[in-house]
Amino acid sequence: MAGPGRPVLRPGDWVTFDGGDHQVVAIAGTSLRLRSATGAESVVLASHLMAAPDFAVTGTEPLPAVEPTGLLATLPEAVREAAREWERHMVEIETGLPPGTAPGTPPRPGYDPAVFSLMERMAAKASELGVTVRTVQSRRSRYVRQGVWGLVDQRATQTWEATGRADARLVAAVQEALEAETHASTGTRSRLIRRVVKLVEATHGEGVVPLPSQRTFYKLIDALSTGKHTFGSAVTRRQTANRPKGPFIPTFADRPGEQVQIDSTPLDVMVVLDSGLTARADLTIAVDVATRTICAAVLRPVGTKAVDAPLLLARMLVPEPMRPDWHASLRMAASRMPHLRLLDVDARMEQAAAKPVIVPDTVVIDGGKVFISETFVRACDRLGISVQRARPRTPTDKAIVEATFSAINTLFVQHLPAYTGREVSRRGDQVEDHAVWTIPELQDLLDEWLLAGWQARAHDALRDPFRPKKAMSPNDKYASLVAACGYLPLVLRGEDYLELLPVTWRAVNDYGIRINYRTYDSAELGPLRRQNSGHAAKRGLWEVHYDPYDLSQVFVRTQQGWITVPWVHLPLVNAPFADFTWQHARRLAAEAGLDDTNEAAVARVLDALLARAEHGPNTRTAKVAARTRTAAASHRPPAPRNAPEPAPSDTSAEPAEVIPFGVFDAHAEAKRWLWPGPPAPPSSHSRPQSRSRRRTAR
Repeated sequence: MAGPGRPVLRPGDWVTFDGGDHQVVAIAGTSLRLRSATGAESVVLASHLMAAPDFAVTGTEPLPAVEPTGLLATLPEAVREAAREWERHMVEIETGLPPGTAPGTPPRPGYDPAVFSLMERMAAKASELGVTVRTVQSRRSRYVRQGVWGLVDQRATQTWEATGRADARLVAAVQEALEAETHASTGTRSRLIRRVVKLVEATHGEGVVPLPSQRTFYKLIDALSTGKHTFGSAVTRRQTANRPKGPFIPTFADRPGEQVQIDSTPLDVMVVLDSGLTARADLTIAVDVATRTICAAVLRPVGTKAVDAPLLLARMLVPEPMRPDWHASLRMAASRMPHLRLLDVDARMEQAAAKPVIVPDTVVIDGGKVFISETFVRACDRLGISVQRARPRTPTDKAIVEATFSAINTLFVQHLPAYTGREVSRRGDQVEDHAVWTIPELQDLLDEWLLAGWQARAHDALRDPFRPKKAMSPNDKYASLVAACGYLPLVLRGEDYLELLPVTWRAVNDYGIRINYRTYDSAELGPLRRQNSGHAAKRGLWEVHYDPYDLSQVFVRTQQGWITVPWVHLPLVNAPFADFTWQHARRLAAEAGLDDTNEAAVARVLDALLARAEHGPNTRTAKVAARTRTAAASHRPPAPRNAPEPAPSDTSAEPAEVIPFGVFDAHAEAKRWLWPGPPAPPSSHSRPQSRSRRRTAR
């Protein structure tokens, strides 16, 4: 280990390598021939030898380390200046001259390397500085190994403790109390101090652990609660505590359908319910990770039902033009829209036909009951779709769909009337008074925006590998990935869409099929009337599928195929309606004193509901009327014992008159001449029931 001021490796040196001692026999270019202590020879690359963790040259000092300049910059100036002063002394011991000496200057007495040995020079330096020779030797040894960092006073490099000199038991108690504040309501520091003191006394005994002053207590709490939002927003505190401990790894997918994420959230907009009041709508979407395509989106007014997840799966896998009677449903919905549409019907049909239909390989869901239902899991298993559940309370497992919700609120929802903002502090005044859209109308607008806006809009996360600066739209990314994959997955057929719809079993009677006091009939049911289906397990009933968001028709399975059966009173309503709309119409009919089992009467109430939604209900009047009735009922004085009963009030009257548009409505004009229909015939396989029992039958 000799050389002009730097370590070298020569033939004949012994090195430690691969757990043993080896002698360097020869050097040829970048290769070295080694002979072990047992006589075995090997040839290794010099870079491989020197990079080994246990490499060392026997009998020499370790290689010098590079000075940590970053740590030096964190030290006080006085500490750094003292280290530099020691460095000048070390250089004078090694060379005989301090750094920065002019050329030709002779060494000082006692430091000439040609006259005095290293030990004599170190002894002279110790005498000059007034320290021991051992101190100088120790400083020189650290300087050779670590440079200036070895000359730094190590007391100045100790890590600063945020808790200061507080007792470790008190620190542990404060940390435990801070963890308990995660899901509690936000309090003050004085409340936390009181809880910490009680916790310390209950754990270690009263007076055992020394307690600091109130000011020091505050400093200790502030130091330990940094970044936890203990005394700030409770929502931010819970979100911060819910973050995963490990690093966040983005989700990648190389082909369409490799991973599809599904989730639900309330939209930041108020919609008009069938009752005339306003509420927020829940949105369930499925997003493809590779292309950011929103495969399906379903709106509903209240909590999700178990049938919604399979219905979402059906809308994902079956293109809209392939669904039964989709064109007719679209034109029917367009006829009820009182406002301007984003697209006309023909343009929407054209874009819907061009929308990518993605068959998922894996769907990522959370622990919601709607997604882990047996119906959804069995449908995915039958179609070969892997279901992957996200970890509880870990939204980063499905970060793509979470970010998509935020984008929908920013790009679409905030431009709608009655936008509420993402939190209460951002909400405007009397937002609910501006609500004009019903759930079906908002669903129609959302579907159109997904086709015309989202699918054709450039997405920042979608990039072309050959043009990384140019963002791509979901449609363009889908076309690019399909070309790269070299195959196109086959989508399901219209019959498969019907298979994923909810199913019920009913008899085909002379009047047709009865479901929840609605009658469905068509000429194609003629051969099936009063016939046994052949399913003994279902007592000969027929398999009927229905869409809970469009009850205008049902689908009956026969041996020859499917039969589409419309609702007999559809000409009276002439608009698609959902199951929750029908249930509300029955409640209104019962409140008005009508027979809610008479579908003709309920149909007229249902048509009135849809008409009020079309012309815009007076939500303020409805709310005032509801509050007035509640207040009158709760503050009415007790009636005299012998007082006569009051006359029944007409609860069917509207709170305020709704003035329709000045256009001729043929259906409204025809209803003026309609006679109440006959009561619905009883089922052929059931006995006559009283009215009270019929009201609870299904």
